[in-house]
Amino acid sequence: MRSSVRLVLQQGHRTFFLLAPLWAILAGIVWELWLLVHATGGMMDLPGPGMAPHLWHGHEMIFGYAAAAVAGFLLTSLAGARAGFITLAAGLWLAGRLVVWASGPLPGLVVATIDLAFLPLLAGHVAQILIRRRNPQQAVFLVFLAAMTLGNLLVHLDWLGWAYGSTENGLRIGIMALIGLIAVLGGRVTPGFIRNALRRAGAPEDQLPPETPRLDRATVALAILLPWSATWPRIASVVALGLAIAHSARLIRWRLLSTRRDALLWALALAQSMLPVGLVLWALSVWKIGSEVAALHVLGLGVVGGMTLAVMSRAILAHSGRGLVAPAPVAWAYALMAFATAVRWLGSTGPTSWYFNLMLLAGAAWILAFTLFLAGLIEALTTERPARPAPPPPPPLPPEMKSPHS
Repeated sequence: MRSSVRLVLQQGHRTFFLLAPLWAILAGIVWELWLLVHATGGMMDLPGPGMAPHLWHGHEMIFGYAAAAVAGFLLTSLAGARAGFITLAAGLWLAGRLVVWASGPLPGLVVATIDLAFLPLLAGHVAQILIRRRNPQQAVFLVFLAAMTLGNLLVHLDWLGWAYGSTENGLRIGIMALIGLIAVLGGRVTPGFIRNALRRAGAPEDQLPPETPRLDRATVALAILLPWSATWPRIASVVALGLAIAHSARLIRWRLLSTRRDALLWALALAQSMLPVGLVLWALSVWKIGSEVAALHVLGLGVVGGMTLAVMSRAILAHSGRGLVAPAPVAWAYALMAFATAVRWLGSTGPTSWYFNLMLLAGAAWILAFTLFLAGLIEALTTERPARPAPPPPPPLPPEMKSPHS
């Protein structure tokens, strides 16, 4: 047990790709229990948090679960870290979860100080590594970390009573920062992974996803603007529509149908396809067409949930020396996340008599998806990388090629 804990704390993907799904499950169960009490006609406040239960739920999905998943990605792909920093960062993230849960009796400044510390710590470490490696093109991810920090700050300022009503803006900024980050990340990894898979399958070059530098630049610019415009919803809705159009133009060129036989690829493709859908739904809701809550959950479950599952599982398999094939439970987790997205959207747009049943069904699918994710990958997260098999000895030389002195 002790050796497994030591191993988990040695690599960022092991630490945070374990914490993120565990928190997704635990927070999901708490939310399901609260929904169940209300669905049966009861009334209940959560025993620890000082904020309304739905605000705790939204905060912990964005600044708890998703922040951990982002940390795992950044500490794996962009900026490696020593075990000491990983332990410090994980401890600070966990302390944030605990003080937000116990925020009712705790001083608000203590809660805010501890919970707000994690993202700046992560951003400072990433910036230090990028400067050392002279890698400025990756600095775009720091912009999204800064936006997430601002969003979390606005939430805490409201909870402290210093900026009444800023919680909703803070949550919007947080989720739009995640969507912007995913648009940038998706544009880098998704076509590349598809291209590699098609090359291995022997596809000719003219059938591979083409490079789209102009569309990529437009998408990155709009993705950066999205969270910073979120406090002005009508401006943000125009940015969101622009990002949806630019990203859709890229998707058309990515040969997404070629991913249907590879779960690791179609999970990425599905999450990326939901991004413009969710943005269009959200932009329309700003103009009173449709439900904003429904649109935000398409973005939160379908895009953030789906993309983090896909990226985490691929990184775990690659960095633990396993083959890049999604275990069956993990493939089912991808499908369940898409199912949860559709059901949650319907819960906010369908008849009110369906609301609680569909909410509970979506929550159960979320919990089951992460349970299956852990079932399929817990061994890869908590055990040593398997040793590579020794190369076979070279075949013996034929007699006519042997040296007379051998």
